[in-house]
Amino acid sequence: MISNTYATSTPHGGALVDRVLQGNARRDAQQRAQTLARIPLSPVNLSDLELIAIGAYSPLSGFMNQGDYVSVVREMRLTNGLVWSIPITLAVTAEVANGIREGQEVALCEGERPLAVMTVTEKYGYDKEEEAGQVYRTTDAAHPGVARLYRQGDVLLGGNIWLCDRPSAMDTEFPDLRLTPAQARQAFAERGWRRVVGFQTRNPIHRAHEYIQKVAMEITDGLLLHPLVGETKSDDIPADVRMESYQALLREYYPANRVVLSVFPAAMRYAGPREAIFHAICRKNYGCTHFIVGRDHAGVGNYYGTYDAQRIFDEFKPEDIGLTPLFFEHTFYCRKCGAIVSAKTCPHGKEDWLILSGTQVRQMLERGEPLPEEFTRPVVAQVLIDGLRRK
Repeated sequence: MISNTYATSTPHGGALVDRVLQGNARRDAQQRAQTLARIPLSPVNLSDLELIAIGAYSPLSGFMNQGDYVSVVREMRLTNGLVWSIPITLAVTAEVANGIREGQEVALCEGERPLAVMTVTEKYGYDKEEEAGQVYRTTDAAHPGVARLYRQGDVLLGGNIWLCDRPSAMDTEFPDLRLTPAQARQAFAERGWRRVVGFQTRNPIHRAHEYIQKVAMEITDGLLLHPLVGETKSDDIPADVRMESYQALLREYYPANRVVLSVFPAAMRYAGPREAIFHAICRKNYGCTHFIVGRDHAGVGNYYGTYDAQRIFDEFKPEDIGLTPLFFEHTFYCRKCGAIVSAKTCPHGKEDWLILSGTQVRQMLERGEPLPEEFTRPVVAQVLIDGLRRK
């Protein structure tokens, strides 16, 4: 039980969802699942299933029915009016859908292993190009999120889920750092934190990230460092290497009593502005009261403007989101200032700024070249170099 004395944010919709079965109910569902029609889950589905079950997607209790799906795609709201920006759906082929009737209970599976049961309340077709245009702001199949959308099945199944067995990732991928929203809230309460800032990342933490995190820590009680470890692009730094780099950085450069490190087991959509809203709402469910939104949050390529992910918050009233976004300009090292700065605080020209692209960083790491200390802490650079050599 979390003490109200140190309550952080209210979960989205008012209460944390819990769709994890226990005891006899779990055993009964496991037995039923062996006899049910089986729906194989993609890596994205597996991430979504876990996050629905543990309450990270509160108020969702399953995969979206048609009404919520259409409303989210077109209006960024559920049918009850609550803000939600990314459709959470279960796509199957027409062949699979033809073998399932509405009202039927099915087993959701990782390979051949049933993980959850779901009563299919609706099965419906959808317009992939409309979803792409609305959610990703492009119909270009070169966009990784759009490409994934185009590859998936043509029919969506909606219905509530009950988790009766853990996805393998919960036991094999960072199990000691896989806090549920309830566990994260408990960790904050034990530390006496009332104001918690969340930081989303799928990349190593460079000096510029460290700077904005520590600025945010000055106005809050603590930081939830919450790296995403679900499916990402093949050229992103692998999650295990990133996690090792985060731990090395925290050991040497952050106060241990001011940071909680936990993984966020979601897949990347690369949906830019819409995903920034989605990431903020999820961190609200984990107990964050503040959330950092930096340059090109959840972006990819040139599909979004540099600060579109910040501007989208202006489309909602503060109470609609329910946590405080913290907006940061692009930060970098200035040789003349001798510090990490932004265009807001530095009077010097770009010739004095040290800025490396993600591609440049990746190429240097793959060649085993040290990154400039002004860009990355040496301990982080070494972990990344060693980790990529092992791959």
